[in-house]
Amino acid sequence: MNMIKISVIVTTYNRPEALALVLLALAAQENIALPGNSRQLRFAKRKEAPVLPFEVIIADDGSTCATAELVIQLQSQLPYPLQHLWQPDKGFRAAKARNRAIAAASGNYFIFLDGDCIPQTDFIVRHSRLAETGWFVAGNRVLLSEKFTAQVIKKSPLAFQTGGMPVVRPFSKGELGDISRLGGIWAYLRRDINRFLPLLRLPDSPLRKRHRQKWQGAKTCNLGAWREDILKINGFDERFQGWGHEDAELVVRLLRSGVGRKEGRFAVPVLHLWHPEEDRSQEQENRQRLEQILKSTATVAQRGLKSISQQDSILSSADKYNGYAFRNG
Repeated sequence: MNMIKISVIVTTYNRPEALALVLLALAAQENIALPGNSRQLRFAKRKEAPVLPFEVIIADDGSTCATAELVIQLQSQLPYPLQHLWQPDKGFRAAKARNRAIAAASGNYFIFLDGDCIPQTDFIVRHSRLAETGWFVAGNRVLLSEKFTAQVIKKSPLAFQTGGMPVVRPFSKGELGDISRLGGIWAYLRRDINRFLPLLRLPDSPLRKRHRQKWQGAKTCNLGAWREDILKINGFDERFQGWGHEDAELVVRLLRSGVGRKEGRFAVPVLHLWHPEEDRSQEQENRQRLEQILKSTATVAQRGLKSISQQDSILSSADKYNGYAFRNG
């Protein structure tokens, strides 16, 4: 197996309070022991170092300065390199934002996350153990209710000051929305979450590959893929603008290029914070593009990674942020 260096690509748009929880949850990752006797498990859990991302890249689809200020505040406090790539707000352009993050990434394995999907504390280590040459990993999500989402955000270890920089205080796992298997049952009974079974954990097995050609249901709010496989298909197709189907289209081309689907269910769930439904006025147009791809033999995006210009990457890096991009983008 290739030595894995994980680049987590987090898509966001004008929701810094949710993004903060995602970034802090990625900082709270723990290692887990492989199956063995209880003594080995206790020792491993106590002694093994946490498995952290090699880097985290924020694919920002046009947020205001509040997100850049959050990133600047957190960069010196997080235990992993954090990069912020911003593009002007010209509508829903998640495909382009992700492509720019892919172009800037230096890891050999990508985990795509949405900026309102909180990973559990074993998320990175379990994704890394599921990663396998010739396969992508399709994770899943548990939806939080509007009320529970508000509670999780209210308990955030990051306090936002009016007109000032955010302040981070010490936090506990519970504040980051980490739900134990038993706690998941109670959360489900309280209607805080829509289901609890995905919070269970099952080991890797051949059963995870039983739907190797299925594209339906795979979403880039939680998806792992090797860098070389994403580059081979030219990344996301930037013709998809507005909500819908750009992730399904990517998966169709991955499958067609020879990469199989491996299920991440019962291993790498994320907690999806509630939000109002996105504008879906362009959904039908995007669906038609997806249907065209399904009828074709295409594996390479018509307008993908190769369309990214050098200027795209230079103007939008938050580690060089001086306000220019937000005034002149």
